[in-house]
Amino acid sequence: MGVINVLDKHVAELIAAGEVVERPASAIKEMVENSIDAGATDITVEIQNGGITFMRVTDNGCGIMRDDVKLAFLPHATSKIKLENDLDSIATLGFRGEALSSISSVSRLQLLTRNKSEDIGISYEIDGGEEISFEDAGCPVGTTIIVRDLFYNIPARMKFLKKDRAEGNAVANVIDKIALSHPEIKFTFIRDGKRALNTSGDGKIKSAIYSVYGRDFANGLIPVDYELNGIAIKGYITKPFNARPNRSMQNFFINGRYVKSLTAMAAIEEACKGSVMVGKFPGCVLHMSIPFEAIDVNVHPSKIEVRFINERPVFDAVYHAVKTCLNNNDERKAVTFRNESTNNAFADIKKPKPFVSTPAVFDKKEPEKKNDDPIKSLNDVINNTKPIGSLNVSVSNRSEPLDIYSKEAVKRQSNIEHVIKENADKKEPVDTTIVSVVKENKVNIPDEELIVSKPKEIKPEIKETEPVVEEPKPLYETPKNKLTFIGEAFKTYIFVEKNDKEIIIIDKHAAHERMIYEKLKEERGAGYSQALLQPITVVLNKNDYEAAISNLDMFKECAFDIEDFGNGTLIVRGAPQYLELDDIESSVIEMAGYIAQNKKDIRSEKMDWIYHNVACRAAIKGGNISTREELIDIANKLDNDPTLRYCPHGRPVCMVMSKYELEKQFGRV
Repeated sequence: MGVINVLDKHVAELIAAGEVVERPASAIKEMVENSIDAGATDITVEIQNGGITFMRVTDNGCGIMRDDVKLAFLPHATSKIKLENDLDSIATLGFRGEALSSISSVSRLQLLTRNKSEDIGISYEIDGGEEISFEDAGCPVGTTIIVRDLFYNIPARMKFLKKDRAEGNAVANVIDKIALSHPEIKFTFIRDGKRALNTSGDGKIKSAIYSVYGRDFANGLIPVDYELNGIAIKGYITKPFNARPNRSMQNFFINGRYVKSLTAMAAIEEACKGSVMVGKFPGCVLHMSIPFEAIDVNVHPSKIEVRFINERPVFDAVYHAVKTCLNNNDERKAVTFRNESTNNAFADIKKPKPFVSTPAVFDKKEPEKKNDDPIKSLNDVINNTKPIGSLNVSVSNRSEPLDIYSKEAVKRQSNIEHVIKENADKKEPVDTTIVSVVKENKVNIPDEELIVSKPKEIKPEIKETEPVVEEPKPLYETPKNKLTFIGEAFKTYIFVEKNDKEIIIIDKHAAHERMIYEKLKEERGAGYSQALLQPITVVLNKNDYEAAISNLDMFKECAFDIEDFGNGTLIVRGAPQYLELDDIESSVIEMAGYIAQNKKDIRSEKMDWIYHNVACRAAIKGGNISTREELIDIANKLDNDPTLRYCPHGRPVCMVMSKYELEKQFGRV
């Protein structure tokens, strides 16, 4: 063992700062939480170059007393706790007294503050932990902290920072979480001179969600409000059919603090079983009010992880809250059928009277049935007679039929005969079948409403010979490989016979998936992109958003045309042509989440997974109806390429059964 040295104060502060301030987002989180603890109702955060060169947090809280300004920057100096027992019931977001000390030791910091009991404020400047100035300044009630050149005095830490855009998105992610945790506070986030977030501060969780994640996500939520065993759950979860491909939109807050809780995550997913599709995950913004003495927030310097004294009550409260919410908001409606004899929904609708297609319309009485007369009505006559002329007659409806032997009927009958004679003189054909039916039936044709127009000559139609009924198509045969298509079972498995010796059973989804995967991999997405008539916007959390916009070339190689739409949103203008419209958004979300979680920067591995995902979603689905031609094409391509034997997930594509094996099963050999 070497000589033991007592570290210099400055070196010790730098080491301590590394535990609290890892990047600009860490510094912003600590400063904003201090503003919330100070009772602020309006907080503005401004950054430049991802926060590396400039950060400013302004609030309208209580401010710091003049005598306490310097004390606030000493290590382990805090106003949140005083005694040991205070650690058992921490009600504030900060309590360690390390934030301001750590930030000031690795940056150039300026503090402007005024307490409401004082008439003038204070300006305090620190450079790398060393005091530069302390003087009076005019400023409103509250506190403003300006941080410049973060890690300027620690080059080793500086080189681990990411690009300005990535660091800025990390800051935006922190602000989003804090804005959701405190909807009663108005937050404004300004990024490189542009306003990126502006919440209303009206105290409504739904308003904060709308500001952070947008209209589409907010409209797909249902409210949660439940209490069990002293634990109150309030917030929103996504509707079952709006579930997400990953857990990136699950937000849990305990007593106003954003936390990562495996207990709450397991509870909400267990409650959604049977309501949410397998492979999908519910999004949520859930606020949990738990007695302060029942949790321990002093687990990690970042204070994102917490420990419960007893996890079971928390699990039960979240589970029953979500389950009750889903049951109360079940939008599935039971389908009921009416009994026609007792309660017919269409009983009050008058049935239309029998009619003949234009030009003639008649009210008629059903003719007497005759064994030797196959024509049952006037409609049958018209429909079964080839037109050789036309007689335009307009009549009005009348409920009572007219007796053709009455004096009035004879008079009207003479008008019809006059029409026949007039057309005969002109040698123009007229459909005598209609007239004969009028004579033989009691037809209601009022004399004053009878309008006869000059018939038009219509060329007689040439009656074609009856079409020959085609025989059923024979089994499909391909001369080259002698495949005979047999059929499809369970809308999933293709059966073909090969060379009269084997039966091949093909999983159509697995086979098609493998074919698409190989083409995407070979051509790197070229030629498979299809422009969308209406672009699709995809909302992501800031981590997934940063991963996506940093790897847009990967999406392009998978036939996606994606652009950065700003503020956590992507706009998709093109997608693989095989991909269903409903799958585009979920595919992009899933891909972005995978890229964000995969810490290895191995491009081929990421691309391979993306190809898998696109191919799986684009392939024909088992259980869906497929055309005969599609199935035959899959079988032929599979037979021509012996390498296509497993899908990208490792499942077999086909199974071969020989004629000998089949005969053996039936005892023929």
